[in-house]
Amino acid sequence: MTFRFLLRSLMSLVVLFLILVAARWVLIRLAWKGISRAPVERLWPGDAPGALGATDADVPSVSVFLPAHWRSTRAGVVICPGGAYRMLMSSYEGDDIARWLNSIGLAGFVLHYRVAPRYRHPAPLVDAQRAMRFVRYHAARFDLDPDRIGIIGFSAGGHLASTVITHFDAGVTNATDPIERVSSRPDFAILGYPIITLESQWTNPESVQDLLGLNPDPALIEELSNDRHVTEKTPPTFLFHTNDDRAVPSRNSVLFFSALRDRGVECEIHLFEHGPHGAGLADGHGLAPRIPGLISWSELAEQWLRLRLPGQRMWSYSSLLRM
Repeated sequence: MTFRFLLRSLMSLVVLFLILVAARWVLIRLAWKGISRAPVERLWPGDAPGALGATDADVPSVSVFLPAHWRSTRAGVVICPGGAYRMLMSSYEGDDIARWLNSIGLAGFVLHYRVAPRYRHPAPLVDAQRAMRFVRYHAARFDLDPDRIGIIGFSAGGHLASTVITHFDAGVTNATDPIERVSSRPDFAILGYPIITLESQWTNPESVQDLLGLNPDPALIEELSNDRHVTEKTPPTFLFHTNDDRAVPSRNSVLFFSALRDRGVECEIHLFEHGPHGAGLADGHGLAPRIPGLISWSELAEQWLRLRLPGQRMWSYSSLLRM
């Protein structure tokens, strides 16, 4: 074996390594970019109920992220970003979540719901319920199965999602608007570090104030403390939280999980030891922090979703998003 042969072999290995590094970078960029501009669809053709104007803040809508047709599971998810009911974290708790869902073959619909100080309850709930009806009504147009429409929410958006899964109806049969005749019940739910209770030391006071205003009616506090309103008809739910969370203590997820178990609802919870509030996918992309001990939550959620979507081959490139 000559020195020249060894040198050529070494150079070949170096070139191969550089090619693999470049390919990895390109794949990650392509996977992460996803749909750069998702179409936005208004939830009402005219003014939303209780609208105070016609600005973007007054017009509830969804940004539509659809996976490639050939790898679609025909399931869709309404995404409720957090933001303490006063803003919307629509990047790392919205669009990024939609791209992750696309990576496993699910459609994502990022909800732009009305928030304080311009709007308070029931506007966010009305918008979220309408989003569920809207996606289900248009399921054929989006190539979805109307019986595979879920919801996911984070922080205050997690409270909104938990309100939807505990305060739903089968539709208003005599409504003139055909969308209102459709059920608002999600078929499954994922709640990330959610606010659940509004009535104890475990809640987030700022979010309660933004949702209900100063000195809210105690009856309304009870009505929107969603662990109190779980029934056997509440859809299957996946929860995750961290013990480090000081903005929304993990007791919120524990309360909801306990209520689900008590009523025989299919559920799964993951309490991670470390991680801040508002981590999103915790993958370090975009505005999301990278939290090595928390990044696995989305992989665990994927495994859980496979149980909810039997008969579907969920070919996934989501691991690229966690790189």
